[in-house]
Amino acid sequence: MNNSSDSKHNINSEEVQELDLKQLLEQYFFYWKWFVLSVVILVLSAIVFLRYSTSQYKVDAKILLEREDKASGELSGLAELSSLTGGSGQSAFVLDQIDVLKSRRLLRKVIEGNNFQNTYFVKGKIKESELLESESPIKIITKKINVKKPTGSLKFEILDNNTLSIEELNGKKIDKYSLGNVLTTSFGEFVILPNKEFVNSIGSTVKVNVISVDQAIDNLQKVISISPNAEKQSYIVNFSLTGPVIEKSKLIVNELIKQYNQDVSDDKNKVTLATSRFISSRLQLIGQDLDNADKKVQDFKSSNNVTDLIAEAELSLKTLTDADKEVLEKRTQLQLVDYMRESIQSNSDLELLPTNIGLQDQSIEQTLVEYNKLVLERDDLLRSSTEENPVVKNLTDNIKSVNKNLITSLDNYRSVLGLSLNNSESKRNQLQGKVSAVPRQELGFKDISRQQKIVESIYLFLLEKREENEIKASAQPDVLKIIDSAYGSSVPVSPKKSVIVLGALIAGLLIPFVILYIKFLLDNKVQSRRDVESVFPAPILGEIPASEYPIIKDNDRSSLAEAIRILRTNISFMLSANKGKSSVIYVTSTTSGEGKSFIATNLAKILAMSGKKVLLLGADIRSPKVLDYLGLSHLQHTNVGITQYLINPEMPIAEIIIRKPAPYDFDIIYSGYIAPNPAELLMNGHFEEIIKYGRDNYDYVIVDTAPVSLVTDTILISEFADLTIYVCRANYLDKRLLNVPKELYNQNKLKNLAVVINDVDFKRGYGYGYGYGYGYGDAQEKKSTWEKIRSVFKI
Repeated sequence: MNNSSDSKHNINSEEVQELDLKQLLEQYFFYWKWFVLSVVILVLSAIVFLRYSTSQYKVDAKILLEREDKASGELSGLAELSSLTGGSGQSAFVLDQIDVLKSRRLLRKVIEGNNFQNTYFVKGKIKESELLESESPIKIITKKINVKKPTGSLKFEILDNNTLSIEELNGKKIDKYSLGNVLTTSFGEFVILPNKEFVNSIGSTVKVNVISVDQAIDNLQKVISISPNAEKQSYIVNFSLTGPVIEKSKLIVNELIKQYNQDVSDDKNKVTLATSRFISSRLQLIGQDLDNADKKVQDFKSSNNVTDLIAEAELSLKTLTDADKEVLEKRTQLQLVDYMRESIQSNSDLELLPTNIGLQDQSIEQTLVEYNKLVLERDDLLRSSTEENPVVKNLTDNIKSVNKNLITSLDNYRSVLGLSLNNSESKRNQLQGKVSAVPRQELGFKDISRQQKIVESIYLFLLEKREENEIKASAQPDVLKIIDSAYGSSVPVSPKKSVIVLGALIAGLLIPFVILYIKFLLDNKVQSRRDVESVFPAPILGEIPASEYPIIKDNDRSSLAEAIRILRTNISFMLSANKGKSSVIYVTSTTSGEGKSFIATNLAKILAMSGKKVLLLGADIRSPKVLDYLGLSHLQHTNVGITQYLINPEMPIAEIIIRKPAPYDFDIIYSGYIAPNPAELLMNGHFEEIIKYGRDNYDYVIVDTAPVSLVTDTILISEFADLTIYVCRANYLDKRLLNVPKELYNQNKLKNLAVVINDVDFKRGYGYGYGYGYGYGDAQEKKSTWEKIRSVFKI
């Protein structure tokens, strides 16, 4: 059981959500014509706006800055490391250059160089279009600007080849002005000159806005965008400018890049010229010092009789070394001679003498060889003979003779060596003195030479730098590389057609939606049966649609007639316990104007149409409206009503009944004249007699009673009712007043209370409206065109 009840609850909840959503959509869809009208108006307005608005076009450019002092080697690595660890790195240089590009000084050059402080417009049929100065038929040359009022506008009409008609913004007009003359205005003095298109523009009108250069700079700073590349180590700078004329924006951006390049180049040229002047002045001074140093070197060499001190010193050292070697060799020869002489003198046994001991005299060496040969020959003979052998004796004599000759030769050679040694030692001593004097000369020469070399190196360095500076000045490389010159698309960035049209479409839907949402949000009126059901659980007999007619007609198939028929059917179910008996039905409401008389009269007619005997009783004796709704107001002058009967109960009830007044098929007892004490009259007990008479003679007694929140009349007579129909008018009754029927229902002050929702507009999505108006077509009268328009837009 629990599962089935839970599933049923879920199904009901889903149905309620679906109905709520459907009702919400229907509420808004009812006003679809306002949505369409709003969309059409806003989209057309957007199209007109796009047609006549001034389009804005974006121009972009990109340059690469060239930095001369770029880090290299280890410094470059440190710069990259700095950028990786969050340091600014090389981007600081780029940011500094961006500030230079945005400076007022450069922007002033751009504006003054192209007269951008003057803006030219040509007048079209509806709007004005901006022109470049080169495209304008005239151009303005500023002679003098009024400092107190530097801005103004002038309108020129070209009359002929030399004459203009000029009108100032404040209304001052010059009928004829000749080109080239000085034009005096409230904001300055100007000269107007013709442009190349002047002859072809006779009869046209040109407007010129003149502002100060400072104001033009301020305006340009606001619209131009100069930003670095996203990468920190990048030297790329991006330019962006949005304006109404693409060519003008291109010109501004390109001119700014050109001025920046020229500005930095001029700064470099200034440095180059200053460097050149400095180097030239220093070269002149250093040249004088170098001349003095050269003269000192020349005087030193002349006074010391040297040409090249270092070379001569080296040569003297080499000659001294050779002399020492020569002396040493000759002394060695003397020692060898003495050694050989001693060997010969001590050789009494005629033994062999040493040979090839280094004596340089070849005759002595040859003699020694002969001597040893003779000695060897003698020794060979002595092996086979004696000293007395004549051959041996002869050889002995020869050996002694050679020995004497050898001693004589040695003595002669020694004498020669002695003389040569003395000469070599004398020469060596001279060279030794000369070499000893070199350090003193070298010290003096080095001092002079050092000064000469210092001055000469400075002179050569300055000459090198001057040449580098001249090469650099002649090259004049650009300080930037233009990656992309200023370029722009012909598609405007503002206003964007798609965005504007789409925005207009969305706004066209959103504006009525917001208005309706606020309307629904602030609406505290009862709109449908859900509003009643959410407050108290009284049964809902039906929802009566809005109608322009007070009462249904015979054979009526309109939605109102169908709704009244449904009401009749539901009443039958409510009164099923009274089947076969007469039923008394009260019709009441919270306040006046909710349509209780409307419900009562139409209910009486629909019941009578079904063949029932019906008595319509107008019990609202304070504000009678029954006859008015029925169109029988004239009968109140010829008939008496309830008030008269309550005052005079002896009067027969049958006499106050209006019998089936044409065209209706039911009887009526109207309320009568308005009494000063209606409550007391209803309390006197005679009203019950009228009800009893109705029960006895009719199937249904429909009682139109007074509103319950205003007076107590209905409460006083509520006990006589079998069914109380409580009318709540949609879009009329305040929801807070539903507490009145809630209290009456909970306390059962009104018997068998049921609710009817009147004047429900089903077209707006309120209520259900099942089957209302099925098959009807000509029930309503034809309307005029104005009434149809009012009906469509609910005016």
